[in-house]
Amino acid sequence: MEEKGISLAVIRRLPRYYRYLGELLENEVVRISSKELSEKMNVTASQIRQDLNNFGGFGQQGYGYNVEYLYNEIGKILGLEKKYNVIIIGAGNLGQALANYQDFERRGFVIQALFDVNPRLAGVSIRGKDVYLIDELETYMKEHTVHIAALTLPKTKAPQIASDLVKWGIKAIWNFAPTDLNLPSDIMVENVHLAESLMRLSYKLKTHEEAMQKKE
Repeated sequence: MEEKGISLAVIRRLPRYYRYLGELLENEVVRISSKELSEKMNVTASQIRQDLNNFGGFGQQGYGYNVEYLYNEIGKILGLEKKYNVIIIGAGNLGQALANYQDFERRGFVIQALFDVNPRLAGVSIRGKDVYLIDELETYMKEHTVHIAALTLPKTKAPQIASDLVKWGIKAIWNFAPTDLNLPSDIMVENVHLAESLMRLSYKLKTHEEAMQKKE
């Protein structure tokens, strides 16, 4: 998968550049070289230059990168100058944790509402965001502009809910359910499979322990 000829690997690194540049801004750093940035990020200077050259470069030889300018430009590439309305389907522990994470709004992702099947949660407010019953989702979608739907519900429920959301106009789904979604090609899906992430960490830990044992 590519976007405008730019590899997905490059696009996946952009949020990391954005985060590090944001930290540099907070520390009032005005400019930085690719070498200095590489030392902070543990990415080669050559890789940084190659990545940024996909979008025009942004640097000046002998000067490096203007931190604020590069931060803002990467934000534009990522679409962060816009505001996105987000709803969360599943108001359990994970859904509530997402709703309580204030940094999303700083990035332009505004949680508007949560939905759940549990009638005891109906009318509950989570950081000022109301929880509705899932039966009210269709009406809500027709009456509000929703850009992104986050799915934090069991895998048995996710495919049907995702299909309904597409039918009601959603174009982007942030999927935390441990299942793959079979949706039309024009629907953007970002999967966050927490168990798979832990398994990858388990593999790294296992191989590290095996390597240490061989040294003994």
